[in-house]
Amino acid sequence: MSIFGKIKDAIFGRKTAETGARPQAPTQGGQTGGTTTGAVTTAPAPTTQPTEQVDVELVLIDIAQSKGNPDLNYKTSIVDLLKLLGIDSSLDNRKELATELGYTGDKDGSAEMNIWLHKAVMRELAKHGGKVPASLTD
Repeated sequence: MSIFGKIKDAIFGRKTAETGARPQAPTQGGQTGGTTTGAVTTAPAPTTQPTEQVDVELVLIDIAQSKGNPDLNYKTSIVDLLKLLGIDSSLDNRKELATELGYTGDKDGSAEMNIWLHKAVMRELAKHGGKVPASLTD
């Protein structure tokens, strides 16, 4: 799984876990979903459920509170954000994240790279349905 995928799952997955996933009701033969016609089973048609926008800042605050409010500057530091989410914040992982998100500068762990990464992660979370305050993306 990509580093950004882990970040997204850590934030959006937490919201999904709070609302819970609805299991499908079994159909004939104990199968879930799909349609049975004779011996042929077809996959269920994809349904579009309205997605609730995840408030990224509130989720991060909740995670910090659940961890006893660790002294992490996750609102501006990519290293602290990764630590808060329980993701390896090593330079190798940040280089991989930089590549995933299209960073074109030197991948040397500089302040410039890390600031860019934090803002890029927040912008990507917003693109994927997260509500992110402008102060975290600009």
